[in-house]
Amino acid sequence: MARISDNKLRPAWAAAVPDHVVGLTWSPDGRFVAAAAVSGPVVVFDAGGKSVHQLPGHGFGTAAAAWQPGGSLLATAGQDGKVRVWDGGAEVRALDGGAAWVERLAWHPSGNLLAAAAGKTARVWDAAGTLVFTSPAQAGTVTDVGWRPNSQQLAVLGYGAANVYDLSGTAAHIFAWKGSPLALAWSPDGSVLAHGNQDATVHFWYAATGKDLQMSGYPSKVRELSWDAGGRYLATGGGPMVCVWDCGGPKGPEGTQPAMLEGPEDTVTAVAWQRRGYLLAATARDGRVLLWQPANKKAPKAGEYRFKGAEASALAWSPDDKVLAVGAGYGTVAVLRVG
Repeated sequence: MARISDNKLRPAWAAAVPDHVVGLTWSPDGRFVAAAAVSGPVVVFDAGGKSVHQLPGHGFGTAAAAWQPGGSLLATAGQDGKVRVWDGGAEVRALDGGAAWVERLAWHPSGNLLAAAAGKTARVWDAAGTLVFTSPAQAGTVTDVGWRPNSQQLAVLGYGAANVYDLSGTAAHIFAWKGSPLALAWSPDGSVLAHGNQDATVHFWYAATGKDLQMSGYPSKVRELSWDAGGRYLATGGGPMVCVWDCGGPKGPEGTQPAMLEGPEDTVTAVAWQRRGYLLAATARDGRVLLWQPANKKAPKAGEYRFKGAEASALAWSPDDKVLAVGAGYGTVAVLRVG
């Protein structure tokens, strides 16, 4: 445990799942948290740590899980080429991803549309399961999808570009770039699209002008990105520390150096700001779960928890920002109280 005068991370409960945890998602009312295991099963726990549903998930493995905003539906994706939708522990529909595997999921904030990345295309269904959009085939595998805030535009990330589509199929923005992007994050106001890349860089696109910036110098490829609630700071992984870019001002992060938050002794595996607060959490391969308050320049580190003998592989803030669910490589979910 870290030597912190006031450790803000306090264990509430821990429970086992069948395998390495690849995804965590909270129900919108905070009553349940679902943990997806790499081998396929998805376990739903109540807020006290009791297992209430054990879902079979996907043959050959589950890749993602996402709870419907404002609703009761839990969507999962996996290596069987399906998006499966569950309600109250029962499968209510299986949607064809159109490829051998489905890697990413993204609910629209309204809860009325569900996007998935499958092979070289993205697909979108309405909440009833009707297919309403299939993107044009991309140059390579679609690595991520994300809804632009305050719109029905979908960013589709793949080799050589980050393309933003209206559901009519029109490309609202084509952000062409020679490289292999891996993960994306929209700023909360939808003005900036950031993506982490295979070549150990982070790229910023300004939607209004098409201007772009590239930040380099990371030790490894960048898959971990999270904007703070105010849209000023972008936290990224890509090595054994968390970088926080200040994107405020007319030039954004151009010509600046990020704040470097130390703590992990191995590669960061996930980062996430509180939904509305000022705390930033991260997990790492050395088993650490770390909490920072970056605005406190003198003592930014606010908490630490550690899994022994396994990497910390996933994290998710509860809807009220009061607890943090974290997953471990050996099949454990822990819920930590914050404050």
